Amino acid sequence: MRVCAAPPFPADAPLVAEARWRAHDLLRLARLEPLADEPSWVRDAFARVPFAVVRRAEAAAGFVAAGMRGETRAQRFGTWIDVEDIESSIPPESLLAVEPSAQRAAFSAFVALKALRDDADVLNAFAWGPTGSAGFELATQVPTINEASDLDLLIRMPERCDTTTIQALFEALTRAAQHTGARVDAQIETPCGGVALAELAAGKPRVLARASDGARLVADPWQPRWQPS
Repeated sequence: MRVCAAPPFPADAPLVAEARWRAHDLLRLARLEPLADEPSWVRDAFARVPFAVVRRAEAAAGFVAAGMRGETRAQRFGTWIDVEDIESSIPPESLLAVEPSAQRAAFSAFVALKALRDDADVLNAFAWGPTGSAGFELATQVPTINEASDLDLLIRMPERCDTTTIQALFEALTRAAQHTGARVDAQIETPCGGVALAELAAGKPRVLARASDGARLVADPWQPRWQPS
């Protein structure tokens, strides 16, 4: 997030891992508690689209770290959601069953998403779905992407995957990008957190894993706990 609100709970409050919602889940909200340091656009954004995106940050019991989206890329705000204000949640993988409106299906990001759904031989083994602007539009049915928008994906990979499969995934995304003109960017969800597919495919000795307690370089993202460097 470009800006983040101060937590509405004490600084010394114990932080908990909330299992009901995961990073990139979209939350439909009944209410958004105003915070003193929120930008002026947040109220309008919430009135227009009452959704927030779960982000990777720890929170005290009864709260979830989430982000609000405005109408421009510069309008991103990290905030804290009271769990009592959550009406429902939408994980990225459930959005594969949602079609964009007929008027917007020709945008490159949606064309690339369709191409990847049709290329089931590679992705069918995983739970995966769109995040970012494409996922937000599919979940909310509010126009969000444009012709220059990337297609962001989340691929859940709780078990260790072999190099051949990693390369096949990367090549499938590359083909979709080449055929549609949309940049396709995938994040692999591992026990250590989110890791860029491109980094895994490149065979780097250590990759950046983003988790709720921060981002770290790790040698093995399938180790459930951080290992000393």
